[in-house]
Amino acid sequence: MENKRQKTELADIFIEHAADYLNTTKLCLVQKKAYQAITQCRSASMGGHINSCDNCGHNQQAYNSCRNRHCPKCQFIRKAKWVDKLASNLPATKYFHLVFTVPHCLNKLFYINQKLTYGALFKAAGQSLMQCAKNPKYLGAKAGAVSILHTWGQNLDYHPHIHMIVPAGGLTEDGREWIPSSPNYFLPVKVLSAVFRGILLKLLEASFKNDRLKIPAGTHFEQLKQQCYKTKWVVYSEKPFKCPENLINYLGNYTHRVAISNQRIMSHQNGKVSFNYKDYRCGGLRKVMSLEAGEFIRRFMQHVLPEGFCKIRYFGFMSLSNLKQARDDCNHIINKITYFPVLEGLNGMEVYRQLTGKDPVECPKCKTKGMKAVPLPKQKTPG
Repeated sequence: MENKRQKTELADIFIEHAADYLNTTKLCLVQKKAYQAITQCRSASMGGHINSCDNCGHNQQAYNSCRNRHCPKCQFIRKAKWVDKLASNLPATKYFHLVFTVPHCLNKLFYINQKLTYGALFKAAGQSLMQCAKNPKYLGAKAGAVSILHTWGQNLDYHPHIHMIVPAGGLTEDGREWIPSSPNYFLPVKVLSAVFRGILLKLLEASFKNDRLKIPAGTHFEQLKQQCYKTKWVVYSEKPFKCPENLINYLGNYTHRVAISNQRIMSHQNGKVSFNYKDYRCGGLRKVMSLEAGEFIRRFMQHVLPEGFCKIRYFGFMSLSNLKQARDDCNHIINKITYFPVLEGLNGMEVYRQLTGKDPVECPKCKTKGMKAVPLPKQKTPG
C-alpha cells in the first residue's frame, strides 16, 4: 500500500536532529519509544515486503508501519475502522460538540502528573455532564457521550482539553422515553462550566491530600486553587451536526489525530521548521509559524501520552457496556434509520480498497491483479 509522501515529514525532522536532541534532552521511556518508532516507520529497520507482479515482473518495495499511536503515518486504517464501528452504534439523532478545557495556570501541574490529571479531567467532564443533564431544570434525563483527550493547541503548545460528542437528548431512568434537548444547545454552558470546575478541583484536592499529586516548584496548592476559582472557566459548545455523515467525518478528524500531521509541515531548512496553523483568536485564520527544530520537537514530544493511557472514553448510556442496547432503545423510540457498518470484519488491505477505491494487488504497470508480497527481513539501524 502506497501513501502519497509529503515533501517534508515529521520523521525527516526527527532523524536529522536525533543526535543533538536526544543527547541534550531527557525523555521518559514512552517518549523514547515514540521518537524511535516515528523515525523508523516505513523504513528498512521495520522490515517489509516486495510486491512482485506475476504477469510483468514489476517490483515495488514497501516497508512496515510502526503502528505507534503518535505517528502521523499510522492512523489511517485504525481511524477508519474505529469510526465505522462507533458510528454504527450511535443513536440516530443530532449531536453536539462540547469542549472541556482547563485554565493555563494548571498546565504545569497537569504535565508533571499526566496520568492522574488526565484521568481526573475525563472524570470531571463526564460527571459534570451527567449531573447537569439529570437535573429536571435543564434536561431531566440520562445523557451519553463519547469523549476524546487532546493535549495540544494548533501551535503545538500544551493545552489539555476534552472533546465530547453528545447526543441531543437523553433517556429516562427506565430507558423507555427519549427526552430531546433544546435544538440550539444541550445544557447551559455557564452552569456546566461551574460544575466542571468544582468537580475537577475537588478531585485534584483529594489527590493532593493523599500525597498522590506532585506540586510544581515554588507553588502552593491552596494558592493554585484560589487562582483557579478566580479564573473564568469556559465549556465551549458548537451547534448540532445537521446529518450523520457530518458527525462521522468529524469523529474521524478528532479521534485518532496526533499533535501535528505531515500535511501541516511546510518546510524544514536552516535548522527551522515552518508549519501552518489556525489562529482561533483571529476567527480561525490560517497562519504560518516557524520554530527552531529543537523547539518544534520539544513541543511535539510533550504530547506523547503515558504508556497504556486510554484517550477515548464513554459516559452515561453510551458507556461500552450499555452502548448497543442503548442504541437499539434510542433508535426504536426515535424511529430513525441508523448507520450501517461497512468496514466490520475487513482486514487492512480490504479497508484500504474500500476507502480509496484502489486495489493493492493491481499492478501499476500492467494493470493486472498479479501483485504478490515477498517478505523482507528487518535491517538493524546503526547504534
